[in-house]
Amino acid sequence: MLNHLSSGVTYVKMHNASGSARLVPLGEETTVTDAPTRRERQRAATVEEIKDVARGLMRKQGTVDVRFTDIAKEMGMTPPALYRYFADRDALLTELITEAYRELGREVADAREQRDPDDIGGRWIAVGTAYRNWARREPEQFALILGMPVPGYVAPEDGPTTDAAKDAMGQLSLLFIRAAELGVLQEPLVREVSDEMAACAAEKHPELGGLVPPESFQAMMQAWATLHGFTCLDAYGQFHWMTDEAREALFVSTLRAAALAAGIPTD
Repeated sequence: MLNHLSSGVTYVKMHNASGSARLVPLGEETTVTDAPTRRERQRAATVEEIKDVARGLMRKQGTVDVRFTDIAKEMGMTPPALYRYFADRDALLTELITEAYRELGREVADAREQRDPDDIGGRWIAVGTAYRNWARREPEQFALILGMPVPGYVAPEDGPTTDAAKDAMGQLSLLFIRAAELGVLQEPLVREVSDEMAACAAEKHPELGGLVPPESFQAMMQAWATLHGFTCLDAYGQFHWMTDEAREALFVSTLRAAALAAGIPTD
């Protein structure tokens, strides 16, 4: 649609990716970018504020079961106003869970990549330490993604939370794949594996391919269970009766024991 204004300049209406329209001088259409409008920036800022307030309430209340009414009160809004930004509480939780998984995945990946790619044992310690440190720093976020399910919340099937969880937990499988590629992945302590577990490995972790056998997949899951169990006990205060030095030594020895059982070289 062309518009002729009093200045004599011909303008054309252009739409950006969000659907917002603006008038642009004819011939300069290619200069239009998808930069967000002021209204879009304000909306994005409010969305981030809602998520930040929700996380803050989780920390303050010590629970991940936050309510729209509490968030609205904290922000000086009415509960119905929040529905302009999130369809319901589940939609908000989905975003929070997705972002928490992504943050955990980034921290674990960054820690792993700081070690030599061929130092499998060192990478395992780095991954485990990053996992535990994030949980201790963000216990509510840790509980949100790896603790008890939030009452009434149902994650969308094959949605963003599933993808984010796969990416985060996939950091451990990369470690086993690399060990197999280097030829240093040894037989695990427990070599008996059920047909069901073998089928699970093939279906849920096709990236393991023929490199990581079913018994090593089982050992990988046992290693994660060991790491997660220690992390939960530590993040929720069950080891606070120990000195910091004793707790650190126990953690490292636990990781080494898990690695040995899984066939990961530790030296």
